[in-house]
Amino acid sequence: MNKLTTISLGLAALIVIMSTCSDNKKIAYPAAPSDGTVDTYFDLTVSDPYRPLENDTAAATLAWVEAENKVTRDYLDAIPYRDKIHRRLTQLQDYPKYGMPSLEPDGRYYYYFNDGLKNQATLYRTDSLDREGNVWLDPNALSDDGTVALKGITFSNDGRYMAYTISRSGSDWVEIFVMDTETGRQLTDHIEWAKFTDAVWCGDGFYYSAYDRPGEGKEFSNANENHRIYYHKIGTPQSDDILAYSDPENPLHFHSAYVPDNEKYLFVLGGGDGFGNSVMFKDITTPNSTWKVMEPSQDIEINIVDIIGNDIYFVTTYGAPRRRLMKAPLANPVKANWTTVVDEQEGVLTNAQRTADKLLLTYEQDAANRASIHNLDGTKVTDIDLPDFSSVSFSTSEKNGDIFYRATSMALPPTIYSYDAATNTSTVFKAPEINGFNPDNYITEQIFYTSADGTQIPMSLTYRRGLERDGKNPVYLYGYGGFNVSLNPGFTPNRVVWLENGGIYAEANLRGGGEYGEEWHQAGTKMHKLNVFNDFISAAEYLINEGWTSPEHLVIEGGSNGGLLVGATVNMRPDLFKVALPRVGVMDMMRYHLFTIGWNWASDYGRSDDSPEMAAYLLGYSPMHNISNDGTTYPAILVTTADHDDRVVPAHSFKYAATLQASDTGDAPKLIRIDSKAGHGAGKPVSKVIDEWADLYSFTFKNLGITPKY
Repeated sequence: MNKLTTISLGLAALIVIMSTCSDNKKIAYPAAPSDGTVDTYFDLTVSDPYRPLENDTAAATLAWVEAENKVTRDYLDAIPYRDKIHRRLTQLQDYPKYGMPSLEPDGRYYYYFNDGLKNQATLYRTDSLDREGNVWLDPNALSDDGTVALKGITFSNDGRYMAYTISRSGSDWVEIFVMDTETGRQLTDHIEWAKFTDAVWCGDGFYYSAYDRPGEGKEFSNANENHRIYYHKIGTPQSDDILAYSDPENPLHFHSAYVPDNEKYLFVLGGGDGFGNSVMFKDITTPNSTWKVMEPSQDIEINIVDIIGNDIYFVTTYGAPRRRLMKAPLANPVKANWTTVVDEQEGVLTNAQRTADKLLLTYEQDAANRASIHNLDGTKVTDIDLPDFSSVSFSTSEKNGDIFYRATSMALPPTIYSYDAATNTSTVFKAPEINGFNPDNYITEQIFYTSADGTQIPMSLTYRRGLERDGKNPVYLYGYGGFNVSLNPGFTPNRVVWLENGGIYAEANLRGGGEYGEEWHQAGTKMHKLNVFNDFISAAEYLINEGWTSPEHLVIEGGSNGGLLVGATVNMRPDLFKVALPRVGVMDMMRYHLFTIGWNWASDYGRSDDSPEMAAYLLGYSPMHNISNDGTTYPAILVTTADHDDRVVPAHSFKYAATLQASDTGDAPKLIRIDSKAGHGAGKPVSKVIDEWADLYSFTFKNLGITPKY
């Protein structure tokens, strides 16, 4: 890639761009720091004038961020009902939230619990499920503002130690600490600059994956390379940790460790270069043992379930795009020796786990879950009766056969059940009640609509009973469509604000996701990515044509890859939408691979340096490169990002918003909300969640011309 640069603008605060908002008041948008950058991709010449915004620590960028946030806050804080929405969101979040209990090697049950409005869920433990637990680890005590999140816990096999990982301000970087399970004392062990990892216990220490310490000021933007696996012995400094695995010839691969309970083998799973993952392992009880390669490529998925006897049980896409359960002998685990335990079904096999002497399999069918119990030889014992059109996750124990599951749907708050495999019955263990919300007042229906190429796409609609199709209902259409991620039914109290104000929540299961297996996923990748956008546009057209709503009442939202979805579809069909909410989106498709772990997305997107054809295809839909500048009317747009987002760096949203504000796209507001001490979304404090949704709904209602009932 060639680059030409000329400097044309200094600090953003010195110059403003004028626009008119919907109530005829002028919005003075700060002009972004700009240079005359022009890139060449094969035979394509591409302007990137706001390149300076990629430097998120530069004085000019910081000044622009401050000025943008002031403009946005002035707009949002002037909305008269914002405080009322904020109060209602606070009421809706203020209910007890339980996690599933898990029996750990120290013989105690651990579970997460939030009594209402705590910023982070607290870890509790108890000797018996007949008694409420005591606080074991409270992440709220780790920061003054709730921005330290507890990401995960793992236990040594003898139950003596618990390792826990935390992240700060929403970053993907994690730190690992260790506690003594008898005394509760925190040990001196402290691991830094780890990423995409937990502590994987073995003997008197654990394996973990980490990168080199990044350069100062580039912690949240520079590309991450050379993901290595280390072994840490309890009581020693991180500087003494032993390098267990590295792959310098492939610096853009991920590597994660897995050690079965017998602590005899170290498995290394590699990813980052395909739709699947490689697998190799060696006997760590035998000195100088060599690696056995189970799968060298990253062309198929292999998710290890357990080591049972002399076999590796795993879920895979090998010969089964909807996945099947297979096993391979430890002695010689090559493909020729793989055998099927449970064959591919109509639904997609999403998970398999041990429970006593059985296997529990979870499937996805038409976006909802079903589950069944199987013997170790694969024969089915029974199906588990689950709530209709719900998604579930299970907590199981090989030691005593405990089975708990968490079920939720669009209007069903997460409910925890205890399942008795002997009688095939479920009993409610914990069921929340939410202030002023009755799930029976709402209905969810699933419909199938036709996309541009004739493909049938599922979509769920949730709304208040008795709602009429008068073409005037406000609709909130959500989508994602990428990376084999399925959108399953799920409840959030924030959605209640929309539903109780007469809104319809629509969730489209676009291609690119995992709802129908690997073929569905690949139908929305690389040179097929336009299928995803067409699926989303067709969802909007269906809702309009069937009388559910009209373009004047239609809102679209998506985050991350879904932010890309919103940005691209607004450019393609701005006439369909009244409000657009692209959140933490991938907006620069020509350069996404140059930041943090962006290179990992190439298996879905392709890269601008792959070929002239791929570069042209990416440029054809890249959100920031296709914004109209000819007076075409765009919807009101509120872009969101955060300063610690090291998954999709804020430069994407910065450059997209700057381009929007400098273009002639009509009078509707084009604002950007830039959060501080926050990241891509995971681990965000409850207080920040409430603040953000108060802003999103206030912006949306104002631009729809709706005054909420509060």
